[in-house]
Amino acid sequence: MKEIIFREPHRRKHFEFFNQMNHPHFNICANVDITDLLKTIKAKNYSFTPTIVYIVSKTANSIPQFRRRIRGEKIVEHEVVHPSFTVWTEVADVFSFCEVEYQKTFQIFHRDALLRMEAMKTDPDFEDEPGRDDYLFLSSIPWVSFTSFQHAMSYHPSDSVPRITWGKYFEENGRIKMPLSVQAHHGVVDGRHVGRYFQQFEEVSKSVH
Repeated sequence: MKEIIFREPHRRKHFEFFNQMNHPHFNICANVDITDLLKTIKAKNYSFTPTIVYIVSKTANSIPQFRRRIRGEKIVEHEVVHPSFTVWTEVADVFSFCEVEYQKTFQIFHRDALLRMEAMKTDPDFEDEPGRDDYLFLSSIPWVSFTSFQHAMSYHPSDSVPRITWGKYFEENGRIKMPLSVQAHHGVVDGRHVGRYFQQFEEVSKSVH
């Protein structure tokens, strides 16, 4: 982890402008092409959720701005950030958080995620580890091919952990598309970085074999 200091005056003003807002997050939703990925998932008998969590996390880790977090007036950049995603439980009709350590190797991550997801079915958890901000907050809405999304979050103070959500995939012109929502703190992430995220998501999906 390292501290990030914006030495260029305009970049510093940009951070200060958004950091003083009550709600500095912005959200972009778009459909990503998962046609080839879905074929791989079915052919290899992979589980859909851990696969998407891996791609979402690998994409975020590849972009430095998605690893940056605001701590008061300081900004830190983690070497790696880890997914905390929602899974359904057998003990209640609401979800549990499921935290899995990010691994670069897909097969290792897929295995670890399945084990954690199974444990959360009967022993759910609703708390992230206090004091940590090296998370990615992820969720899925598999019933809806949404076109917009709004997250529940604290406004005072607002945290800087990105929130990424995917929805029900659908067919369009012979291709399989999936809605993807990317929300980030505008003080550390700009529109071009989210644009890069969507571009790299589809490239990263090709790395799953």
